[in-house]
Amino acid sequence: MHIPLWKKWVSHVVPLTLETAASEQNPELAVMLDRGRLQLLSGNAIYSWDDLYHNFTIAFGALDLEKRPVEDVLILGLGLGSVPYILEKIYDRAYRYTAVEWDETVAGLAARYTLSRLKSPVDVVTADAGIFLQVTEEQYDMIVVDIFEDDRTPEQFETVAFLEACAEHLRPNGLILYNRLYNAHRNIVSTQRFFEDTFKNVFPEGEKIDTGGNWILVNAL
Repeated sequence: MHIPLWKKWVSHVVPLTLETAASEQNPELAVMLDRGRLQLLSGNAIYSWDDLYHNFTIAFGALDLEKRPVEDVLILGLGLGSVPYILEKIYDRAYRYTAVEWDETVAGLAARYTLSRLKSPVDVVTADAGIFLQVTEEQYDMIVVDIFEDDRTPEQFETVAFLEACAEHLRPNGLILYNRLYNAHRNIVSTQRFFEDTFKNVFPEGEKIDTGGNWILVNAL
């Protein structure tokens, strides 16, 4: 989607609303232009923000991707598509993507606003991430978990069973990145507990990347 240059200039002074939408899963959705970048808001949460979605910009920088044999990437929770955008535009990575997004409205916004700007192939599947892992037979070099309802992660994606399902679809030496909030007392406590009691139960060598307000949990650095 083409956005006039004047709107990008104005957005450095004040954010501009480009589109609002609603769905059963997300009653309040807004596509914003903020600091020249496309942003997806849902209630209290930022779902995507081009390369200013710093959690993954920082995490990918810490992983030295040039030395890792990544070809196929699974994204669980697409949002507006910041993950493939960052990998292609900031890190110049040419990967193949499968993106699972349970909200058809969000998937449509991603296709219109972000995926259309990418050269990388992105196959979008509208489905529940847990069910997708149960039925797919594909394996991936990288799995990115970025699943939120507003500002919380649904409980079914915080279980050992879910993480084991992710592990089953990782190729040898594959990477998993799991985005967690770490910005308020309740989030700090729950994320620390999840990391120590659940994530490291499945990935004993797991590490955390502190991005300032979030932790990106990885199975290995």
